[in-house]
Amino acid sequence: MQIYQNLGRDSGVDAYEAGANYILVRFKTGDTYKYNYNSAGASHIEKMKNLAAAGSGLNSYINKYVKYNYVK
Repeated sequence: MQIYQNLGRDSGVDAYEAGANYILVRFKTGDTYKYNYNSAGASHIEKMKNLAAAGSGLNSYINKYVKYNYVK
């Protein structure tokens, strides 16, 4: 997993791993959630991957758009 840059310094996200059709997100609580095209939709996954790479906005996006749409 890659460490999330957390440029805003207030994110609950700790690290992530992006794949072709999914993203794994590890939160500071230690919980890791997998979101994929089937569970959250391709557009949301691609947006989450972009936010993760940018190091900003991922936690807020998850809470607003895909909070419970995870695979595991």
